Amino acid sequence: MPDETNPEKLVTDLRAIIARGVAEHGSDTRALKPAHRVKFFWPPHPISYEFHVPTTEWRGRATLHAHGETFDVVTARTPYGVFGRCEAIWHEDRGESEEQMLGNLRTSAEPLFKRQRLINAALGRSGRFIGHVPDLSDSELLALLYCQDRDVSFEAMSQIELHASNRSFFPALVQVLLDREHPYRRAAQWCVLDLFEDLPAFAHTEEDARSAVKAMRDLLWDADDDYARTIFKAGVVLGGHVPTPYGANALLECLHAPSRIGRRSAIHGLFHVVEWVPDIRESVVHALQVVADSDAEPLLHEFASYMARDIANENTDHVQEPMFSDEP
Repeated sequence: MPDETNPEKLVTDLRAIIARGVAEHGSDTRALKPAHRVKFFWPPHPISYEFHVPTTEWRGRATLHAHGETFDVVTARTPYGVFGRCEAIWHEDRGESEEQMLGNLRTSAEPLFKRQRLINAALGRSGRFIGHVPDLSDSELLALLYCQDRDVSFEAMSQIELHASNRSFFPALVQVLLDREHPYRRAAQWCVLDLFEDLPAFAHTEEDARSAVKAMRDLLWDADDDYARTIFKAGVVLGGHVPTPYGANALLECLHAPSRIGRRSAIHGLFHVVEWVPDIRESVVHALQVVADSDAEPLLHEFASYMARDIANENTDHVQEPMFSDEP
């Protein structure tokens, strides 16, 4: 279970995490595009169950070599081939021979080994992680938000959410949104935005709420990519989860952001603001019409015009946001 860490220490630890990520990937501070999240399930269904291998057949012994480690394997020789069970990694496989079984076992266990190595890499360790994510410290959970495997990031986010009452996390989570250096920051920022959909659980004062909204506003303001749909999500959170009193103003301001990606997100987010705060419908429509007449991007010119129309007509759905042809 995460510990009650001092908030200032968590911010200091986060800065060290970011610095480590920068050092490992060179001086280029552009964000790297993360892969889609693939939910991880382990262990796989035991293959011996499919062949009804009885417990009395597991009498042999073998050794699996993988990534510089050796693992004990229990074997069963049957008419259907040689089965191997490695309890250390909760996994089984089979082959026509013991050698083939061990090769198949090594190959089919690779998703687990890869995940374990990526967890340790995010934690600044070598080798593979053999612990349990819920047992990690607050700082280590923050480090896992930056894991190259987005499902690991999601698991860390879920643990942080479980301990939202631990008020230590909030300042560091805001700093994640302000990060402009770590190569894997987009997935981490997406996770923080997901947490901030329930902002009152983390921001316990008006000052906290203002700082979170400002960090989200800044994310839109200078975004040069929308990897992991992070910038899109920031607009959704500002518009659909914290629309008043601050989110609406942040989105209206971002209609004139230097980032075309940020402006696109602001246009979309304002649709959700009006769903929650219909009294400002007229002013939002006017603001979008100004953008439609003045935005330098033709696609945003059209998007703002259509969105203004949908909001003015009180439509329950809206035009889909455009994608730029040269978008990274």
